[in-house]
Amino acid sequence: MGLLISKIWSLFGNEEHKLVLVGLDNAGKTTILYQLLLGEAVHTRPTIGSNVEEVVWKNLRFVMWDLGGQQSLRSAWNTYYTNSEFVIMVIDSTDRQRLGISREELHRILVHEELSKACLLVFANKQDVKGSMTAAEISEQLDLTSIKQHPWHIQACCALTGEGLHLGLEWIASRIKKK
Repeated sequence: MGLLISKIWSLFGNEEHKLVLVGLDNAGKTTILYQLLLGEAVHTRPTIGSNVEEVVWKNLRFVMWDLGGQQSLRSAWNTYYTNSEFVIMVIDSTDRQRLGISREELHRILVHEELSKACLLVFANKQDVKGSMTAAEISEQLDLTSIKQHPWHIQACCALTGEGLHLGLEWIASRIKKK
């Protein structure tokens, strides 16, 4: 009987959920993607264009689009938004100088019509580095409390070790269950 219920459950829990990972160059988007996919840190190079991988976690299938964060590539991000349920904004917690640019990009993304129903997860990456900004500091600098049209959550993390990444996925899973 348990096997039958398990098979039925797998049929219903097999839908895909599209996520886009955005953020400035060197924030750790690709490292997060492959940490979630492989469970280990891999040597990465700057993403030119995008990477796409399917990550299965707790019977949920995520199609994750990792978008290059160089200034010249950001204008093309909107071509990936169609059918995205979640935006994951990755912030380099050590990059105080460019946090204003991250804020501008985030707020520009969230007004896009294709993302009108998307939820936002902010990963405050590189928490392992001494002197990094806390999630609370980043939340304040990004003005997250002004975001009223999108459910959002900020999660401190370290892409190299994977610390905090699964807590972010837990939040995403909780949002999927509410739909």
